[in-house]
Amino acid sequence: MSKGQILIIDDEEQLRKLLGRLLSLEGYNILEAGNIKAAGKLLEKEDVQVVLSDVKLPDGNGVQFTSELKRLYPETEVIVLTAYGNIADGVQAIKNGAFDYLTKGDDNNRILPLVSKAMDKAQLQFRIRSLENKIGSKYDFGNIIGQSKEIKEAIAVAEKVAATDVTVLLLGETGSGKEVFAQAIHRASSRRSQPFVAVNCSAFGREILESELFGHKAGAFTSAVKDKKGFLEEAHNGTIFLDEIGEMAIELQAKLLRVLETQEFYKVGDSKPIKVNIRIIAATNRELEKEIEAGHFRADLYYRLSAFQIKLPSLNERSKDIPMLAQFFLQQFAPKNGKKITGMTEAFSKALQQHNWKGNIRELRNVIERAVILSDATELDTDSLPFEFQFAGPASANNSSLTLADVEKQHIIRVLQFAKGNKTKAAELMQIGLTTLYNKIKEYNI
Repeated sequence: MSKGQILIIDDEEQLRKLLGRLLSLEGYNILEAGNIKAAGKLLEKEDVQVVLSDVKLPDGNGVQFTSELKRLYPETEVIVLTAYGNIADGVQAIKNGAFDYLTKGDDNNRILPLVSKAMDKAQLQFRIRSLENKIGSKYDFGNIIGQSKEIKEAIAVAEKVAATDVTVLLLGETGSGKEVFAQAIHRASSRRSQPFVAVNCSAFGREILESELFGHKAGAFTSAVKDKKGFLEEAHNGTIFLDEIGEMAIELQAKLLRVLETQEFYKVGDSKPIKVNIRIIAATNRELEKEIEAGHFRADLYYRLSAFQIKLPSLNERSKDIPMLAQFFLQQFAPKNGKKITGMTEAFSKALQQHNWKGNIRELRNVIERAVILSDATELDTDSLPFEFQFAGPASANNSSLTLADVEKQHIIRVLQFAKGNKTKAAELMQIGLTTLYNKIKEYNI
């Protein structure tokens, strides 16, 4: 198995072949190019971990080419070789991103260990890039599941704002996918290769959130034994996602407003401002206008944050997407739990669509995981759903339109729910015979 791929760029064919032979004996796969143009074509087609490039080439200079190569292929390491070494070229090569600069003849004993080190570094960088791509693709807009009009409209608006640097306020119920949207906006923006830092503002008390968000200087408070970077500093050049912004203490809102206006802040206990370049995406399930009226949220911060609002639909508003989402979670949890479950019955799917999803997608995910664990069949059926699903009526039922039979049916369902499915107890509570209850269950298809 090859130890990695190396491209040798040198117009002296004999020297190129000799160096290639030496490196191939060490287990590397070797590519060769006599000039920069040929090297560029090979780099377009092949993953090359290390490039060994001469300085004087027929169509350019290897030191200058290093800069362009690192711009296009930042994970690839470049070692510049020359027969006429000088300090100025060496310094410039390193400035342009070269791993090292060697003089032919004088440094022959250094080539193999240096190539080995460059290869290790490049392969690590390739692995990191691969992992980043895998993680990043998970949050692309294309991976947001749903065909309903409501979710498509939200995605279309988010895609448009992603290309800008505008502050975004995501509105929606708990579990409606606000962080998934924030990640997707970041991934589709020019900041995609920079950090994405997510902070749940409701997870910290005021003082801890201030320290975590803005950082602190050593000695700022009793337990501050050393300087600490805050989330804002960690997100420099990237995006910070402030979830549950409505929970932030009003004293901190003033500090956050300053960040939005000046891109500057002070660490706790520090007197020097820190400049950052960040995009802010905030989210809340609260009605911030009412919070402003109640004196819990600053109006000026609200208007800065809500430069661009996106309302995410709740799961109840996009019930058409529920079977698709359920199938997605089923495909995740079945292999994880060693189950060969391939689908769900129509009754199971219907019960999901009739449920009132207060916890939205997060609740649906938990219900499917529970059903997968409980089921021994190849299809999920209603017997693997929580009890309230098996006897639930439509979430949008309008009581004023119910007939007498409908009222009786709903009453029986509610009593069965109260009795946790115990029909004997339900019959006692309704003061009817058990046989009558069974007949009613059959009659109303409960």
